[in-house]
Amino acid sequence: PIPPNAFFMNELTERKTERLHLRRMLISDFPSLIKYINNPVIAENILNIPYPYSEEDAIARLNLILKGLKEESRYVFAIVWPRTNELIGEIGLHIDTENNKAEMGYWVGGPFWGMGIATEAAKEILKFGFENLRLNKIVATHFLNNPSSGRVLEKIGMVVEAELKDEYFHNETYHTVMRYRMTLNEYEALN
Repeated sequence: PIPPNAFFMNELTERKTERLHLRRMLISDFPSLIKYINNPVIAENILNIPYPYSEEDAIARLNLILKGLKEESRYVFAIVWPRTNELIGEIGLHIDTENNKAEMGYWVGGPFWGMGIATEAAKEILKFGFENLRLNKIVATHFLNNPSSGRVLEKIGMVVEAELKDEYFHNETYHTVMRYRMTLNEYEALN
């Protein structure tokens, strides 16, 4: 179970990897957030990201993130490039407390694609979900037209669980997605 008021605890709001700093989003991140997320390719592949992306969208996003932290239903981390201390993406878990599982989602700004950043961040979020939140299962999906996201999930050891036909209606089109999973037992076997 997630400890009460976990969002105030530093280990649940800040993580460091070899190259990245994962932390809570700050208002000072808005210029970087808007610069990198304001990309039609990102908006095409993530359900709740509009294009074009405005400051009002950033404010609404931060409010959603803070509400999720307070309710312990959503943990979203800014992916920060330490060399510039700039937000270059996000990664998070949307918690299903009733079933002790979560759905992972992420995006990385275009200039940082192909550098293994999503893989590094996702590996750390698996660790966070299983070791800190004590989840039993983490799932993630990607649209079929975004195989790069599937490669990230495979690299961190997640396995294909299902192809979900016409699962989402997004941008006036039905999208089939691949769903990946990792259970606590699978995580422990890998580690």
